[in-house]
Amino acid sequence: MRFIIVALLPLLLSGGVMKNASETPAKPIKAVAADHINLQLPPAVYAVPGVEISIYFDNIVNVINPDNYVFDVTCAKGRNDRKRWRYTPAAGEKGSFDWEVKVISDKGIEAVGKTKIIVTPADTGKGKNFAVLILGDSLTAASIYPQQLYDLLTANGHPGVKFLGTTGRKTSLAKHEGYGGWAWHTFMTKTTPTKAKPGKVSPIYYRASPFIFNGKFSLAQYLKKYHKGIVPDFITIQLGVNDVFAATDANQKRVIDGILVNADKLIAALRKDAPDAVIGVGLVTAGAKTQDAFGANYKCGQTRWQYKKNQHALNAAMLKKFVNYPDKKVFIIPTNVNLDCENNFPVRNELISGVSFKDKRHRIVRQNNGVHPAVAGYHQMGDTFYCWIKYQLSK
Repeated sequence: MRFIIVALLPLLLSGGVMKNASETPAKPIKAVAADHINLQLPPAVYAVPGVEISIYFDNIVNVINPDNYVFDVTCAKGRNDRKRWRYTPAAGEKGSFDWEVKVISDKGIEAVGKTKIIVTPADTGKGKNFAVLILGDSLTAASIYPQQLYDLLTANGHPGVKFLGTTGRKTSLAKHEGYGGWAWHTFMTKTTPTKAKPGKVSPIYYRASPFIFNGKFSLAQYLKKYHKGIVPDFITIQLGVNDVFAATDANQKRVIDGILVNADKLIAALRKDAPDAVIGVGLVTAGAKTQDAFGANYKCGQTRWQYKKNQHALNAAMLKKFVNYPDKKVFIIPTNVNLDCENNFPVRNELISGVSFKDKRHRIVRQNNGVHPAVAGYHQMGDTFYCWIKYQLSK
């Protein structure tokens, strides 16, 4: 199905199984109000044999502590763990499977959500090569998930795939257009480079947008200048962290409304010169599991909870907008669900307070990056993009 369902159950579920007619049934679990849960699922989650895909429960509910809830998944595939549902399709598996989760507290069923798990064979489109243009912020600039996507594609039927871009690792063919700190509007408005401090080398994200010529955005001129006029078959966009990061409860709606206006403008500008390209819009990724990570980066400037509320609200707006977008070649990529925010974010060892700095026996591991995953987390993002492209090739 192509929409999210967040609903209360009008019928009560039995809490036990009757062994015989004389046995008294267990008390039913009551449904309760769900406004504070805000269960959020993408229209589909994509999978390919040999690649593990997960739905992390913390990433789909807007609550402070997901450990206060039970997540009861019903699906013919995968397994229901405490903190995630996970699934690695076996060779030969394919098809679409219903996926449902019930979120349960000690009060009863808080919410129910549904999506589809779509499995595409790894040899789909074998021998077909195509061009990919990746746009993004610092998550893309790290060059790890583009490399993971490139490696998976070249190893699974597309050795001649071409990634278009003017930045990325020097020795890699997984080029992209990813810049730290950039937002939806930056690609269309950054007409001049940011000035570097005297004596300092300008970071790549200081540059002007490579898509702007004579003050105007032009994908056609960009492609002509840098890529011999090759038009991308796929364009992926992973933006939103910088756009919504500093929003507050007071201005959140106004900020998000502005983001969506900028998204429309960028997508329209890309579509003008790539009329047949399939455009994938990645949902905004969740931040690290702990406040330690946000404290390490932003001192007292931002909390994990505020970022999560902002990210969750923007994703809700993006889902509402893009699931039924007028441009039928624009799709959602569920990059928010397949990211382990507890185990796949950077950490460092710190001394426990009050212990001598020389005593290395009393150290604790804390997360130290709020929104940028560790390598394993970036690989999960690359897996998500790969499974989505394979699905698109099957259509």
